[in-house]
Amino acid sequence: MEETRLMLAGAALNQTPLDWENNLQNIKDAITEAISNNVDILVLPELCITGYGCEDLFLSTWLAEEAFLKLLEIKEWCENITVCVGIPLWLENNVYNTSCVIKSREIVGFTAKQFLANDGVHYEPRWFTPWPADVVQEFEMLGNIYSVGDIIYEEQGVKYAFEICEDAWRPNRPAERHVLKGVQLILNPSASHFALSKTDIRYRLVVDASKKYQCAYVYANLLGNEAGRMIYDGEVLIAQNGKLIRRNELLCYKNVDMECAEVCFSDNPTIEETIEYLPPIDENKEVFAALTLALFDYMRKTYSRGFVLSLSGGADSSLCAVAVAEMVRRGIESLGVSAFVAKAKMFSAAEMAEFEAMPEGQAVKELVSRLLTCAYQGTVNSSDDTFNSAKGLADSIGAAFYNWTIDEEVQSYTSKIESALHRPLTWEHDDITLQNIQARVRAPGIWMLTNIKNALLMATSNRSEGAVGYTTMDGDTAGGISPIAGIDKAFIRQLLLWAQQELSYEGLQYVNSLQPSAELRPSEEAQTDEKDLMPYEVLNQIERLAFYDRLAPDKVYQQLLDQGVASPETLKQWVKKFYTLWGRNQWKRERFAPSFHLDDYNLDPRSWLRFPILSGGFKDELGKLDNITR
Repeated sequence: MEETRLMLAGAALNQTPLDWENNLQNIKDAITEAISNNVDILVLPELCITGYGCEDLFLSTWLAEEAFLKLLEIKEWCENITVCVGIPLWLENNVYNTSCVIKSREIVGFTAKQFLANDGVHYEPRWFTPWPADVVQEFEMLGNIYSVGDIIYEEQGVKYAFEICEDAWRPNRPAERHVLKGVQLILNPSASHFALSKTDIRYRLVVDASKKYQCAYVYANLLGNEAGRMIYDGEVLIAQNGKLIRRNELLCYKNVDMECAEVCFSDNPTIEETIEYLPPIDENKEVFAALTLALFDYMRKTYSRGFVLSLSGGADSSLCAVAVAEMVRRGIESLGVSAFVAKAKMFSAAEMAEFEAMPEGQAVKELVSRLLTCAYQGTVNSSDDTFNSAKGLADSIGAAFYNWTIDEEVQSYTSKIESALHRPLTWEHDDITLQNIQARVRAPGIWMLTNIKNALLMATSNRSEGAVGYTTMDGDTAGGISPIAGIDKAFIRQLLLWAQQELSYEGLQYVNSLQPSAELRPSEEAQTDEKDLMPYEVLNQIERLAFYDRLAPDKVYQQLLDQGVASPETLKQWVKKFYTLWGRNQWKRERFAPSFHLDDYNLDPRSWLRFPILSGGFKDELGKLDNITR
């Protein structure tokens, strides 16, 4: 073929379900930027008009009808450019996930997704119907006839077609058929959620496809915390014939993040500019980037005025505090002070001018003081070490810090119950009761502070605690957002060490020297989490084998025994404790505040892992362990 050069672009968008104004403004800004860069084809993310996370609202006909009216607005912005925009389409009592191709203000057609994600956090078949391969049909909408299906398009003699997100993850992906039809360009609008190191897999899917099918490939993902739990990294990739031409910085704070490149199409295309893909990034850095962007989007999309935190001085609450400080630092690094403050939607014009006049380092610390309020709520069982840890960290990052004790409240509740029961409560007979009342009494005061601030209360329980119910309902689980519920305790301790060493959060030196403890029993008992449970590394191994690898308890035991994790008897007790506590504590996991999906799996029954609230508790399965002789 004769050489043809096309300017191709992909744009990541930070969308919100049903936020028509925001979503359309981002789409318009992307189109305007593309036109200014002389782009021929612009790819926008999957379902970007409505937002990907509308869930059961996709089953309401009015949503698709409203989205189509918005599409007609969008097409008028597409002057002398081809734009691919994601939209749900309701046809003959079925909903299809489609990308609409608009060329110079005319709708050319709709490509419908063929493979629906139905694993892990995805439930697409609940809403959408898959489109059959090689089928194209017509439909009428508002008096006009349109084509929908497995369409091959053409731009200046270059044939192109689609893979929509999950389509590219299947062995019989549409690209296998497209290449046989002379397709030279594949476009992939996606809503691919963040998980650790997932970008490495995505990179191979795109770049390897461009090599295998000898084509160009443009990939555009959603960006940010769109609907509450899922985070999207906003990845944009442009590749050709196995070479990467463009890749953006992931997890940025922009509303629109675009990459564009001129791509040559010919029998032997010239690839003038390529970039080297760096080795996989540090997972510590990756988690902080995802967690902080998720917090910022959650805060501004709920119109909250910052965060409030019961800062105990322990690992969990310390990570929550540092996450807010890092949210501010990264946000300013990505947007600058003015744009970050404006996007937070909580400051007056006078305050914005005040921040803009400050040196950047001072602005970061001052913003942290406005966005994070902490309180240390001690008891007679609290130590000087945890107080110093909490105050030292709050002071070092600039957070507002309060300190009060809750002994009077604990004693008030305890004496009421003792009077009702006509007996004293003792640690010998009432251990859990006396621990839990301390944790629960902390909730009302910190909730009051949260309400006064019109802020979000951060719950501090982690994934390891959630697995075995080592957490107090209405205590450390109290909150409107549970940011670290998807992170295990061993990883939390690793993250804190990394943040101290690599991000220079020197205030973490205190907590990093402490052994994790709930500090709810008398100090002479030297309570620690791992003494109450088991080593966190072992707990996390059991959890993963049980619910990611889906092994039976005896198989979990055998694998860990083969690894020499512990003696047979000790390991049996740990496995029994884990499963017993897991089975009886699903009701707690059902009540956790919304959390973020950060790993390749999580324990959130609302997203990745469902389990019955009532069950037999693995009694028969655990009984088999007693018959294992090795």
